[in-house]
Amino acid sequence: FVWLNMAAEGGTDALPSQEPQLRPVDITPSGGWDTFYHWLCCVCVVTFDLELGQALETVLPADYALSDAEKANICYLAFPDSNSGCMGDTQYHFRIRSSGTGMGGTGVRHTRDHYGAPAVLLPDSGHYYGFVYFRQSKDADIKRGYFQKSVVLVSRLPYINLFTYLVQKIAPEYFSSGLPSLEAACYNMNQWPHPHPGEILQLPLLGFIVQLRVPMKTDKPTQVKTGYEVSVKSPTLVTLPSIHDPELYMALQPILDKFELIWELVLTNQPIVVMANSPTICSNMVQALVSLIHPLTYTADYRPYFTIHDTEFKNYTTRTQTPPQVILGVTNPFFAKALDHWPHIIKAGDHTSSIANGADEYRGTSRGRSLEGELKPGLHTKYKALLQKDKMFLKMLGSYKGGGGGAGGKRPMEALNVMIKKQALQLTTGFITPLEKYIAGLSPLTKNVNLWRPPPQLAPFNVEQFLHILEGLGTQIMDTVKGNWIDLYRNFLSSPNFVAWYNARKGDTNQKLRLFYLDMFSKADIRIWLQGKTEPEVMDFYLQVKYCLTTALKVYPSVPSSLHQGVKTKLKTITDALPPDLQMRLCGVVA
Repeated sequence: FVWLNMAAEGGTDALPSQEPQLRPVDITPSGGWDTFYHWLCCVCVVTFDLELGQALETVLPADYALSDAEKANICYLAFPDSNSGCMGDTQYHFRIRSSGTGMGGTGVRHTRDHYGAPAVLLPDSGHYYGFVYFRQSKDADIKRGYFQKSVVLVSRLPYINLFTYLVQKIAPEYFSSGLPSLEAACYNMNQWPHPHPGEILQLPLLGFIVQLRVPMKTDKPTQVKTGYEVSVKSPTLVTLPSIHDPELYMALQPILDKFELIWELVLTNQPIVVMANSPTICSNMVQALVSLIHPLTYTADYRPYFTIHDTEFKNYTTRTQTPPQVILGVTNPFFAKALDHWPHIIKAGDHTSSIANGADEYRGTSRGRSLEGELKPGLHTKYKALLQKDKMFLKMLGSYKGGGGGAGGKRPMEALNVMIKKQALQLTTGFITPLEKYIAGLSPLTKNVNLWRPPPQLAPFNVEQFLHILEGLGTQIMDTVKGNWIDLYRNFLSSPNFVAWYNARKGDTNQKLRLFYLDMFSKADIRIWLQGKTEPEVMDFYLQVKYCLTTALKVYPSVPSSLHQGVKTKLKTITDALPPDLQMRLCGVVA
């Protein structure tokens, strides 16, 4: 069936009561779509029907189970707002909340694919990412006078650069050759290797090959290029230097003069709305914002492109409660009034403008508006920055008003991207360093691990103790940036970003302790220990080790096969020492 949506221009307040039939497409290969699902969930084609509005025309694979709410959101987000005036081809991406389990499922069934990947690239079981290629052109043969259709790649993987490039190749071919080309692309993807971190992968698609590498979390920060490179020797070979790094300079131009302030807002999960004239601009800026705190992962919600049709629209526009911790990208002018109570508003310029001087922090209600009443490009907030500006960095970018003429305008775009990424990385790693040192002090020493007791765990994080330690370091935590670091840490420690970081560090530390414990067990002389032990003591010890092993096998880095076998051998030594009736009781939990 087809899921119908409101008309693109205004629409109605309710969905039609009748639903026409979805175009049936069943091209399931004999081996199924399992390999395809390691990368994508589905490919959707959304069209505009004069009477019905936006409609889901095709889904490949046909049996992928999207919920009604997911279908509705995909259809709404597959077209730019009518005010955007997007003629020709438009690309952008969105992120929606997952309301159903779906079948297949990058991130649902294939989590082992991603062992070793950085957290920012792990599959998101709670959200879908949609990568849109929208085409609008005049067509006298159509009653409305326009051809309007979108191809959308839907995945749980945040491989922004990769899927943006893929839909850029797949959609035009579909528009010129029709459904067979889309089916061929799906067949190609169903032959791809799995996205294992650290491996150089070559992915054939519609006559060319995409070469890439999925990063590992142990990789050192490098000056990775963005975009893509076509091989001179082999024009059909395209190399993606990065599958996820955004174009920071182009995306952040209007707010680069407040770089440290923006970094603070993202770090502490402040509510931010990005207003732009097109979904391309707002989605790129939102993605750039959440990337600024790498290697930390932005763990609050963010929506690169958000519309008034979203099911959470009322939650975000209500004035009876504090705005949620989310970054929204919007294009509809309605949001200028509906979200004017949000504490931090970014007005994006267009890609042809130079670095904007930025609107001054507003006072009262004017918010730096132009004579026409629209917000000027830049950041509009009452938030007082805790960190001082790095004037040298801003001067080099040519965005610092008080620093004279900078060299930013003469630098290659790639160099500017590298400069911004390096500045953000220095801020984040410098900020994390005291936290890492404190965490190291909470970790039990391996010399204190006792084989006959459960492996120890990381001690709880004491916020006041940590802040007291910081106070002894003075106000200048970093050499390059001065400011009120204590209050910034205090804000961060109450944010979702901190909770996610701490839980990840706790998980890593506890896994290392489990592996050390299991290694100690595999090397111990269990037969000597068994002498003189009662049956309850032996049973308790067995279950203690078995629980440790079972838990360790579910976490990355997992238990090496040689260690796993050694532990199983020693566990069998324990069970062999028990009476047959107790062995039978344990047989259900033997590894």
